[in-house]
Amino acid sequence: MDNEPTHADAMIELEGFSKAYDERLAVSELSLRLGRGTILGLVGPNGAGKTTTLRAIAGILAPTRGSIRVAGHDLAVDPIAAKRALAYIPDDPRLFDTLTVWEHLEFVGSAYGVHDFAERADRLLEQFELVDRKRSLAQSLSRGMRQKVAIACGYLHEPEVILLDEPLTGLDPRGIREMKTSIRTRTDAGAAVIISSHLLSMVEDLCTHLLILHEGQCRFFGPITEARSTLGAGAEVTLEEIFFRITEGDPHEPAPPPLPAASSRSPPPALAPPDPPHAVAADGDATAAGGATDPDEP
Repeated sequence: MDNEPTHADAMIELEGFSKAYDERLAVSELSLRLGRGTILGLVGPNGAGKTTTLRAIAGILAPTRGSIRVAGHDLAVDPIAAKRALAYIPDDPRLFDTLTVWEHLEFVGSAYGVHDFAERADRLLEQFELVDRKRSLAQSLSRGMRQKVAIACGYLHEPEVILLDEPLTGLDPRGIREMKTSIRTRTDAGAAVIISSHLLSMVEDLCTHLLILHEGQCRFFGPITEARSTLGAGAEVTLEEIFFRITEGDPHEPAPPPLPAASSRSPPPALAPPDPPHAVAADGDATAAGGATDPDEP
């Protein structure tokens, strides 16, 4: 791929990443590098391995095989440094019902050691129209408001890597516009962003690069413009057409290879459990951090 970042410059790097649940491969031999200022659209049918991939990059799931580096830190070697550099906002962020919006931000700011916490927090409340809900309990918020709180918490420590799973869920039109603007602002400042979404029009509008997963395998990775030229269909082809051609174009393509029998496979590398800052700011659910299954995968 043209202009692919080097190993030293990559903000997100996967090498031979595979994840299995028992003997079923959810993701098989995925390798990629993303540099600063990149917005990657991660798309695929249900059960393709999208959420598994995001959760592995966030350090919530340990790879069965392969390695993951975030902002130059190997997740298996230095998980705390890697997690301090990222934010992960899942598709259904779980907040603490008995904490207010401001208390969520205070907790995250304390956990990450954000020195200018109040200034950043006030700016984020203004940006996401949460000023008048500052003292509201999370349990009183609408779905869209809870999404905004999770995003504000994720942005608070100014992460270099941002992982978003269906980020527009529950947002009203004004919130959608602000969310898109915030993503572009973050990447203009040098962050690398991965957006997993079924909203192909949003991916086409925002993203510079595309990763299509199907049945746990990478069917395409590269600039969106390269996806069009690879198919030979010209600049007029839509991302929806690209998606269906790649995922449904050859029904006879072989399935992912099975893993070796458990007795002959070395155990997966152990990763340290997510630290409290990540569990709150990135996922919002401390119990989910240790889970071995993926809600997006059947």
